[in-house]
Amino acid sequence: MSSQQLPQPLQKQQTNSSALHAVQDIVQLSKQDIVPEEFHSEFLKRVVAALGAVGGVVWSLRENTLSGAFQINLQELAAELRSSENGEQQHSRLVYHLLNGPEQGTLCPPHSGFNDSAGGIIANPTSKQLIFCPVRTELETVGIVEIIQHPDANTDAQRSQLQLLYQVCSLAADYYKSRQLRQFGERQNLWVLLEDFTRSVHQSLNVTETSYTTVNEGRRLIECDRVSIALRSSGGGCKITAVSGQDIVDKRATTVKLLAKLAAAAVRADEKVWYTGSTADFAPQVEKAVENYVDEAHTKMIAVFPLFPQKKKEDENEDDGRKRKSEKPFGALIVEQINDSRVPDGMKSRMEIVASHAGSALGNAMEHNKIFLMPLWKLIGKTTNLFTSGRLPLTLLVLSIILIVVGMLTFFPWNFQMYASGTVEPIDRQKVFSPLDANVKELFVDHRDKVHGPYTKDGVEYRGTTLLELRSPGLDSEGLRLIGEQDEINEEIISLTRQTYDEGKKLTEYDKTQIEGKLAIARIRLKTNRNQQKIHELERSDLFVTAPITGTVVSWDIKQRLNVKRPVSRMQMLMEIADLEGEWQLELAMPEKRMGNIAEWTKRIIEDNSDARLNVEFRMATNPNVRYYGTVREIHGRAEVRTDTGSAASGQSGLNSVLIKVALNKDAMPENLRPGAECSAKIYCGKKPLGYVIFYELIAFVQKNILFRLF
Repeated sequence: MSSQQLPQPLQKQQTNSSALHAVQDIVQLSKQDIVPEEFHSEFLKRVVAALGAVGGVVWSLRENTLSGAFQINLQELAAELRSSENGEQQHSRLVYHLLNGPEQGTLCPPHSGFNDSAGGIIANPTSKQLIFCPVRTELETVGIVEIIQHPDANTDAQRSQLQLLYQVCSLAADYYKSRQLRQFGERQNLWVLLEDFTRSVHQSLNVTETSYTTVNEGRRLIECDRVSIALRSSGGGCKITAVSGQDIVDKRATTVKLLAKLAAAAVRADEKVWYTGSTADFAPQVEKAVENYVDEAHTKMIAVFPLFPQKKKEDENEDDGRKRKSEKPFGALIVEQINDSRVPDGMKSRMEIVASHAGSALGNAMEHNKIFLMPLWKLIGKTTNLFTSGRLPLTLLVLSIILIVVGMLTFFPWNFQMYASGTVEPIDRQKVFSPLDANVKELFVDHRDKVHGPYTKDGVEYRGTTLLELRSPGLDSEGLRLIGEQDEINEEIISLTRQTYDEGKKLTEYDKTQIEGKLAIARIRLKTNRNQQKIHELERSDLFVTAPITGTVVSWDIKQRLNVKRPVSRMQMLMEIADLEGEWQLELAMPEKRMGNIAEWTKRIIEDNSDARLNVEFRMATNPNVRYYGTVREIHGRAEVRTDTGSAASGQSGLNSVLIKVALNKDAMPENLRPGAECSAKIYCGKKPLGYVIFYELIAFVQKNILFRLF
């Protein structure tokens, strides 16, 4: 019968509105997705109310055993059954017998019964009329509904009640059919997930990849919050290698360390760990590890499954009684629930499945990776496919190309050049430094101003152009002190001299000697004071900073840097002057590691011609399309880390380099040269095989860091 149809009694008897409403409620109830306990309760309440019955019971059948799923007012019937001799047994046989009885239901009058084939009595020993109707689907018998009714109803009423119970039990069967369909769908989905998990977890033989696949796919299958894999290390502990939902495991995190200790304790104990809030039954070491981790991670449920490799059947000899040795776990699968400590039965079975497949897959991967030189064997195995009949022509073509390339790299000569960066600088240039600690009083030049250096005219030496004037409060105070000291000494000399002439006749010889000694000391002090004043005048002359050479001021923005009252310290660079109309040169910072090739080629060309010079090709940063040429004029004999600010010739930061000066070819000079303009240069060092030219730095690295250390 369809769940939408109403029973015939209600179609005939429209007066029974309560029964009609009850059946309509059961129709709606059978469509809802609720648990059986809630359905039994609401179903039986409505059925008892619709039939006006004393009470009732919904018996549920599980594994061929009936149990009361829900009951209403069963106490009176139970009391009568207990008062009657063997009443409970007779009633139990009746329920089991009618479980396979007519689908339309059965009326059992009071104190009625019969003997079964085994000699037992099947009866209703009570004074109540019992109405039974089984609940069946196409696949199974779900249970049976028992209604306790008064015995005084007439025959038509009893027949109507039986028909109504049959109709509502049909509606209950619809509920179970819908529930079975949902269960079948969930099982189908579970089988799909299990198939995907099995295929994914056994797809790779890489331990890390298999671990991450296991935790991520296993979490989907188990439907938990987090799954982790811990593998046993050589020291006896465990390391967390994969956590679901995380690309990288932070092994320094506190929770990861505590989880690894928990896994190690479970692996050493070789037992499963189930924590749902209590640690009373755990071994002491496991209990401590669980408590420490739970206190940190606040996990409600945690399960640890030791992982074993795939078990292999071994030949057993019954005569000597040898048994297969048990395998030790190589790791653990850890399943966690963060907010719920309950573990449904379905989840437990899925955990067991995931743990079994994880042990098999990871065990195979670890066993596979233990094979000696496995990457080499894989490579050899792949190369054999290249020589099959279908791929042989292509393989020969590729090998021919490789041999040609190797031959060119080995035997084809190519220009061997050492690369370096640098700057273009005037040969005649000089930096101007502050001669003492002072303040800027006045600046007389600016950027691009031309100045002249010291010169001699008519036998007189003249200083260069005054660049700036400094003022030193210290020198001013020192000058005043020296003048005051000079006046004091002069006054002292005058006083001593007056004493000698005015009181000469009155003084004793001792007094005369004392005055002459003081007078000599005063004259020495006066001489020293005059010498100090000469030195002071020389120092004051240094306050006027002059140009050391003839040229142009090339420092940028000096009016802002050296504004009035700006303090400067001794040996602080103030500006730079260069002869822009004179000769220019390249200053290259050649890395020290390339100097060996330059020295070797220099030695070779000098043996043939002592005046020979290394050829240099360079390009300016301002015009990289044009090539310029020059020759090496000087190579510094010292390698050092150059940190000249703003100079490309300083080389890479922290790189030991050698300064090389290059004379420019006067026939093709770059135009609009500026001091410090960057350039890239190559010093020609003969010809070498093409492979050496391309990979010479790699060859040098291998020789220095590998071959030298080995041999």
